[in-house]
Amino acid sequence: MTYTMKVAGLERALPLCKVSDELYIGAFIIFGDAELTVACASALLERIPADSYDYMLTAEAKSIPLIHEMARQSGAKKYFIARKGSKVYMPDPIHVSVRSITTLRTQDLFLGSDDCALIKGKRILIVDDVISTGESLHALEELVKTAGGTVTGRAAILAEGDALARKDITYLAPLPVFNADGTVKE
Repeated sequence: MTYTMKVAGLERALPLCKVSDELYIGAFIIFGDAELTVACASALLERIPADSYDYMLTAEAKSIPLIHEMARQSGAKKYFIARKGSKVYMPDPIHVSVRSITTLRTQDLFLGSDDCALIKGKRILIVDDVISTGESLHALEELVKTAGGTVTGRAAILAEGDALARKDITYLAPLPVFNADGTVKE
């Protein structure tokens, strides 16, 4: 089963994936889709004032192509990626725990003290591919706060489920959630 949607002027068929017996989601994957990544980055940048943030931050891994393209198009020289594990090259990392709808288990997100030093006192735009439960977003907000920065914006390609009612995010298109038979959940 698939769900066909249009975002940033492009049409894509999303495979429906089981989260639980009662909940399926449309798998929106920009990995390898350069056309979609470029179009979505451009469309998001049109909606976010360039003077509203100093740096962008995302979580590893699905949003990395998006944040990279947004940085390239906007001329940003630096962006941050919260890693899913502590790496040897990360000095004195900070971390928070998160459980997202697609991960189905708790994991930690890490930032090194070198990145934290750059974030301190700065305005941060959080970037994601899909915002659903808001758990990943909350974890990134906690990292920014712990690092001494201020979240001034939250942007995603798609908002799904409860995120559709949020007024504090900028997104390009809604993504419904689904029943086991492929119908849209009401």
